[in-house]
Amino acid sequence: MTQEQNTPEIQVDSDWKAEAQAAKERLSEAEQKVEDNAEQRKMPEPDFRGLLGILASQALMGLGMHQDPSGNGVMVDLEGSKFAIDLLEMLKVKTEGNVTEEESTEITQLISELQSRFVQIAQLVTAQMQDGGAAAAAGETAPSGIIDPTA
Repeated sequence: MTQEQNTPEIQVDSDWKAEAQAAKERLSEAEQKVEDNAEQRKMPEPDFRGLLGILASQALMGLGMHQDPSGNGVMVDLEGSKFAIDLLEMLKVKTEGNVTEEESTEITQLISELQSRFVQIAQLVTAQMQDGGAAAAAGETAPSGIIDPTA
C-alpha cells in the first residue's frame, strides 16, 4: 500500500462557513439576552438606606405583612419583629455621629413607626388570644400565630 491509499479524504461541506457564522450570531444574541436580563435584575448599590429598608422589611413581615397560606389572616412573628427593631436601635446607637442629619432623622422616625406598629399588633394578638380562650372553652380552635384582621 502506498501512502496515498492510506490518507483519508477530507470532505468539506460548502455551507460550513455559513453555518458557523449563523451559530456565532445565535450565540451572540443569546449572550446579549443574558446581559439584558442581568442588567434588569441588577441589585442597587449597598448603602445605609438599603440596610434600613431590609431591616424594616423584616420587622414589618413579622408584624403581619405576610398572608397566612390558608387565607384566614396574616402571619405574625412578634419575636422576630422585635429582633429587627432592636437591630435598628443598635445600628442607630453605633452610627451616631457618623451619619448625615437626614439619615439620623430617617432611622429615628423608622424606629418610632415600627415600635408603634409593634404595640398595636401586640395588643391585637393579646385581644385575639383572649377571645381564642373563650372560643376554646366553647370548643372552637384558633390557629396560633395567625391574626384575623376582621376580628
